Amino acid sequence: MANTHVPLAHIDKDGRLHLLVDHLRGVEQLARKLGARFGAAECGGLAGRWHDLGKFSGDFQTMIHGVYGLEAHIEAEGGPRDHSTAGALLARERIGDDVGWALAWCIAGHHAGLSDEADLNDRLRRKRELLDRVLEKEPPSEILQAAPSALELPTWTDRGTEADDALAFEFFVRLLFSALCDADFLDTETFHDGDSESARGGFASLSDLRMTLDVYLDKKAKAGAGAVHDVRQDVRRACTTAAELRPGAFSLTVPTGGGKTLASMAFALRHAELHGLDRVIVAIPFTSIIEQTADEYRRVFGAENVVEHHSAIDSAKETPRNRLASENWDAPIVVTTTVQLFESLFANRTSKARKLHSLVRSVLVLDEAQVVVPKLLPPIVDMVSSLVRDLGTTLVISTATQPAWTRDILPRGMRWFLENVREICPASLDLPRRIQRVCPTFMGEASVPYSALAQFVAQHPSSLSIVHRRADARVLCEHLDQIAGDTEALHLTALMAPAHRSAVLGNLKKRLKSGHPVRCVATQLVEAGVDIDFPVVFRAMAGIDALAQAAGRCNREGRLSGLGQLFIFTAETEPPPGVLRTALSVTKVMRSAAMAAGRELDLFSPQTHADFFRRLYANVSMEGGQNIQELRTERKFGEVAQAFRLIESGMVPVVIALRVHGEAPLTEPVPGNTAACAAVDEIVRHGVSRTRMRALQRFTVNLPRRVVESAAALRLVDDTIHVLENPMAYDARFGLLPERLSNFEPEDFIV
Repeated sequence: MANTHVPLAHIDKDGRLHLLVDHLRGVEQLARKLGARFGAAECGGLAGRWHDLGKFSGDFQTMIHGVYGLEAHIEAEGGPRDHSTAGALLARERIGDDVGWALAWCIAGHHAGLSDEADLNDRLRRKRELLDRVLEKEPPSEILQAAPSALELPTWTDRGTEADDALAFEFFVRLLFSALCDADFLDTETFHDGDSESARGGFASLSDLRMTLDVYLDKKAKAGAGAVHDVRQDVRRACTTAAELRPGAFSLTVPTGGGKTLASMAFALRHAELHGLDRVIVAIPFTSIIEQTADEYRRVFGAENVVEHHSAIDSAKETPRNRLASENWDAPIVVTTTVQLFESLFANRTSKARKLHSLVRSVLVLDEAQVVVPKLLPPIVDMVSSLVRDLGTTLVISTATQPAWTRDILPRGMRWFLENVREICPASLDLPRRIQRVCPTFMGEASVPYSALAQFVAQHPSSLSIVHRRADARVLCEHLDQIAGDTEALHLTALMAPAHRSAVLGNLKKRLKSGHPVRCVATQLVEAGVDIDFPVVFRAMAGIDALAQAAGRCNREGRLSGLGQLFIFTAETEPPPGVLRTALSVTKVMRSAAMAAGRELDLFSPQTHADFFRRLYANVSMEGGQNIQELRTERKFGEVAQAFRLIESGMVPVVIALRVHGEAPLTEPVPGNTAACAAVDEIVRHGVSRTRMRALQRFTVNLPRRVVESAAALRLVDDTIHVLENPMAYDARFGLLPERLSNFEPEDFIV
């Protein structure tokens, strides 16, 4: 047994000892460095030095030397495992004021997460004796010492009004918490697994990456020709020029197919290099786009220099370096989802909040920002504005349909908006006119039954049809089967697991590239950013942003001798309630006004897009976001995390793990079927773990909770995971077949 008189922080699996003083000093040094990024070096250092102060107590040291071993540092309510309260109490009593409270919040939450103010107060009141137990052991004086006069809130937290100061303080606590958690994880990781340190870092410099991209783009420039190619070169030059401007907020408004993906990266890398910023973070709304974008970046920069972080990442692509860098985004290029980004900004748990400090002094590219949920814009715009205004971050909003979160677009009563947003591509480039490759045709205001629409679609050997609902896509496919005998019409909806959709999308791209005729029926998940190119697109009448994005899937590369055709029809069903239905109504009003003025609605004009978003934001409720802002001023971190959800709650993931015995009812094997079954078996044998749960993400379909709870075709694994193992309920073309689950309401499957 180890010497019980030596205060320890950890004992590893081989019995090696991590001295507590060494751990506190190590975390202090790291947290000081990270805190300096946002003007809080001293606060970060002291938080690191006091975060595990409770481990000096005799109870904890007896436990860690005894039966609990490796698990001793994992906190639980009450008992000797609580080693964070003592440091929080010391910070509150010796420092006081807002700085002391900020330190107390972060120290108390570095395992359990940031709590609401009332809960923190109650905890510190009930556990005052924990600090006394620590002080009885007389920790080294250099650990306890503090200079309160050197501890101040950063100047950026003083915004001038009580409400704004409260929001700034709340954000400061989040950043300090992020720095402390990351420092603690890193120091502990170095002790337990020294090999992981070699897996971190080792990336190419931003300068080298910028030069690599320049060489790649120069090569493409020499090989290309035509109007679309010329536009892409002009966009690239505009990005290179704008990169020299001072950090701040930018918009990159380029029609679909104009080369935004690589041009925005060209801006970001050059801008970061010139202004000493640390990294480029690209946030994308859909996994269907993020995989495509990350693959393109890997082709340019090499897989070793691109960190892809999202829930549905293919485990085959997740190298140890990618896994480690995903934890804190410590890499030059990070590609993630808007869900990961924004929920990390408002999270109170350590695993999500840990990466937050990496947003400071970085280039943040928001791709396809028009799909961000409007009701959450108040907290999102406020937080992003603070990153830009106060913390040296450069923001790029990159899209063909610019939402422009500025004062003139957002509702009049909203207090938070972006200021001094500079457009990277000047109006003089006249991009919408030069790159227009599509002729939109409105098929009339009367609704078109899907049986009749199938007649139109069948007249074109290759086409993409985009409908409102998952059920609609299947209905249209079945009508096409009857009319054209076309069992090869591809289907893409969220009733298919991500691995299934990826396989179908890959097949679709191959067929398009080879020139083979192909029809595809899909929901709006194929619109924003998916790199496919059809000569004809049919789109159900919807918001102007959706119509313009659908047009971007038509004649994308400009290879047709004439214009591609976008047929806009009025569907026999409406979009799901909420923003999508409101957007449709706004489009109808704007089109009526245009026709009354003797013209057709221009889907591609930036002025049209600005008018659309101005009207849309005025007609949707932002009350949820306003409430979150109130919770933030009240320092209710737990409630904020619960309230901030980019993806609506009430949906439950169902794992598609099909064990087919005998004659398979599927027309072809479901992609990933073997891997999904293996992952489920691992959980059955060994229980739930983060790695095993992530392995399931690519094989899940989200269903309403009430449907899952009544479905007879599902098996519950480990009390938490719903698994579909009945092959009759999943089709290799259409995905999950709701009618084969159990009793349900048809509207449950409209998303």
